[in-house]
Amino acid sequence: MTRTSEVTPLPQPFGQDFEIDPHAVYARLREEGSVHRVALPDGSPVWLVTREADVRSGLADSRLSVNKRHSGAGFKGFSLPPALDENLLNIDAEDHLRLRRLVSQGFTPRHVEGLRDSLQSAIDALLDRVVEQIDRDGRADVVAEFAKPLPLQVIGDLFVVPQAEQERFSGWVATMLAPSGHESLRDAIGQIHRYLVDLVARRRSDPGDDILSGLIAARDAEDRLTENELVSLAFLTLMAGSENVQHMISNGLFTLLTHPDQLAALRSRPELLPQAVEELFRYAHPNQTAIRRFATEEMEIGGVGIPAGDTVLFLLASAHRDPARYAAAEEFDITRPDPGHLALGHGLHYCLGAPLARMQITLALAALLRRLPGLRLAAPAEQLAWTTTFRFHALRELPVMAGPEGPGRCGSAADA
Repeated sequence: MTRTSEVTPLPQPFGQDFEIDPHAVYARLREEGSVHRVALPDGSPVWLVTREADVRSGLADSRLSVNKRHSGAGFKGFSLPPALDENLLNIDAEDHLRLRRLVSQGFTPRHVEGLRDSLQSAIDALLDRVVEQIDRDGRADVVAEFAKPLPLQVIGDLFVVPQAEQERFSGWVATMLAPSGHESLRDAIGQIHRYLVDLVARRRSDPGDDILSGLIAARDAEDRLTENELVSLAFLTLMAGSENVQHMISNGLFTLLTHPDQLAALRSRPELLPQAVEELFRYAHPNQTAIRRFATEEMEIGGVGIPAGDTVLFLLASAHRDPARYAAAEEFDITRPDPGHLALGHGLHYCLGAPLARMQITLALAALLRRLPGLRLAAPAEQLAWTTTFRFHALRELPVMAGPEGPGRCGSAADA
């Protein structure tokens, strides 16, 4: 076993160059080696795994745990209270499967297919507003007017969360995930915690047929999960179900608009859309890393020794551009025969909401392209604002215009 010694200070790859072009940093790291000992922006030491083969095998390796009790000194994370932390992203093995079974009934392919009509109605209603804004102002922001409210509404409806509360929750999550000061982070976490405890209390006194009511019944009548697990599952589902889909829609549309040959091919062959969505998962997924793991024993990844207790981060975005796995890996190709991405996870922690995420993204992109002929960016691509951290890479705004000569009537739901 080859062991890499600790270096002080550790390299910090997530600086200004990373914010400008994260994929250039990933390419350099992959070229230098698959595994690197680095410091995160908060100073925490981690092992970064960059190459696809090692990322794929590591995600399914039972010696790597998501449970923080296996962490040695150095890991900091968000320091969430137990009521937000005892969820599927922090639990392994039997407990993970127990909680997964409780919430999975709301995300089976069959159940998700039953949501298709209501999802399409939500998409059409939001696009009516986008079309109206383009007709009036000549442009619209797809992030603010479409990509952000759509998944909030979908996941909020599954939990029966009013729209005003959905928006407040989304704002707290955005503060938590984006680079910010300690006080704002602590305040956002506190707001999320108090809100979810209150939401559970309200639903407990007035239950319905929604997912949260089902989890409360499993807690109260069947004692199949703890109170902290209950609140934590609500937190994870609401957060992941809104944030990831929002950024995939906006990142995906941006990718299509900046690859006009691929956009033209998709418009001429709309049956390619499901394949294009899988390629977008590979090429433009916002999540840069998988959830951190902790080595439960001394082990080796890519020929590098990893001591027990050390934190390991698998760089999904780097693995997805690995030329050893993908031909022309830096190219976006909607006809790629085998995207084989890891964007939705691999192994035990495969994304529970994958069927719903795929449906939302596919229907959303189909409607955008159908309802907005001549769709194009309303600002130079290089001027758009991104939030880029080692956790995710996502657009803050996506101004677009439509029509052959700029603003003009883009079509209604009835026209589509």
